[in-house]
Amino acid sequence: MKRALLIIDVQNEYFSGALPVSYPRESFGNILAAMDAANRQEIPVVLVQHTNPEDAPTFAKGSESWKLHSEVKARKYEGIVEKTLPSSFTGTDLESWLRTNSIDTVVVAGYMTQMCCDTTARQAMHLGFDVEFLSDATGTLSISNYAGEVSDEDLHKATLVTQAMRFSRVLTTEEWVENLFK
Repeated sequence: MKRALLIIDVQNEYFSGALPVSYPRESFGNILAAMDAANRQEIPVVLVQHTNPEDAPTFAKGSESWKLHSEVKARKYEGIVEKTLPSSFTGTDLESWLRTNSIDTVVVAGYMTQMCCDTTARQAMHLGFDVEFLSDATGTLSISNYAGEVSDEDLHKATLVTQAMRFSRVLTTEEWVENLFK
């Protein structure tokens, strides 16, 4: 098994912008812990950055909220994949990079659980990659729209249960790190 850790959309938008991640509270610390463990084990880390047009209300290219969180950027990583859709694969060179580097397993961490993390994990599985989904190193917020409302915790848990049904091996960061050192 050759892994790559995908750190999806850990951007300022989710900390000080319009979409503050609220569950699980420890998600950011676990993202950093996963990056540190990956670097210790020489597992490549790829940062993914969502980009919208400069006049968009969220993730506007070049804005402060679009920037990757400074603590993520300060850690070692192989490269940055810039995307414009929920999947880290669509319209990017991520699949090509993974295959060139003989990666067969992607590890998903970042934001938001039910959107970009879920979509990336599903597409990775469809492309033939094994997927590990870090349950406490992904996060979301409560959502309310014309279809209804759901709490951050319920949305997160429902996504994890669905991921575990078919798409991913769902693990806590601690479980994932322990498996790396066996």
